[in-house]
Amino acid sequence: MAQVEATTERIIAADAETVFDALADYKDTRAKLLPGHFSEYQVREGGDGAGTLVHWKLQATSKRVRDCLLEVTEPAEGQLVEKDRNSSMVTTWTVTPAGEGRAKAVVTTVWNGASGIGGFFERTFAPKGLARIYDEVLAKLAAEVEK
Repeated sequence: MAQVEATTERIIAADAETVFDALADYKDTRAKLLPGHFSEYQVREGGDGAGTLVHWKLQATSKRVRDCLLEVTEPAEGQLVEKDRNSSMVTTWTVTPAGEGRAKAVVTTVWNGASGIGGFFERTFAPKGLARIYDEVLAKLAAEVEK
């Protein structure tokens, strides 16, 4: 079982604190950022950064749907970590300053992939697909905070 990783990033024309606060706002802002691959979004505890428990279903492909129940922590400044209680999936959002009035947002998701031929296809195609999904999230984030 090999670890699978998908990463995408974007420079956003807003300061890092504004970008981070928008990402950490699971109660209001985060739901607006999710493309059609996400469904059944529900904040179960908290709603603002660390201590949040959030649920959604992620449909990565027409056949693959993950039922995610994510615990949110903030292990470092500018960083949100979402650990799925239902799988090995961990998504880390990192927001850092990128010059005057700009921020760099990076999202990395890792999980333990399947073995065998299924695992080969997962390692080959899943990172690109998930990166595309999170690129949509980052585009919506940019549109939200650059208003």
